[in-house]
Amino acid sequence: MSFYDFSAKTIDGQDKPLADYQGQVVLVVNTASKCGFTPQYEGLEALYRDYKDKGLVILGFPCDQFGHQEPGDEDEIKNFCSLTYDVTFPMFAKIKVNGDDAHPVYQHLKQAQPGVLGSKGIKWNFTKFLVDKSGKVVKRYAPTDKPAALAKDIEALLAA
Repeated sequence: MSFYDFSAKTIDGQDKPLADYQGQVVLVVNTASKCGFTPQYEGLEALYRDYKDKGLVILGFPCDQFGHQEPGDEDEIKNFCSLTYDVTFPMFAKIKVNGDDAHPVYQHLKQAQPGVLGSKGIKWNFTKFLVDKSGKVVKRYAPTDKPAALAKDIEALLAA
């Protein structure tokens, strides 16, 4: 299976086939509005603005599984992202990334790129996955990896 075989609900409630992003480099991030890593929205938005015209798309998936740090509903999340960080990259409806109810997209991402010591679980908010133009999940980044540090990997995939 490819990343592009899945779909997800946008933050506005529309079903979105991820095949719509085929041919682009995709960075997938599980986000939260009240986390110590929340300021990474700024870096993610900067990456998006720098590379979107070259073929990068960033997809934000809010998740409330870590310390209840995404307590709001979709409207609250959308307003927070827009007003606080001027987020313009696509955001999706709140999902679960771990457990039996984990969204199929995240089941696929974790299977394709396990974490440290082969762990399949997402450890915290702002874990990032990089997907190439063909839909292959090529890299997983820890929450502590700042968005700017991903630029070299993104550039390599855009050039491929």
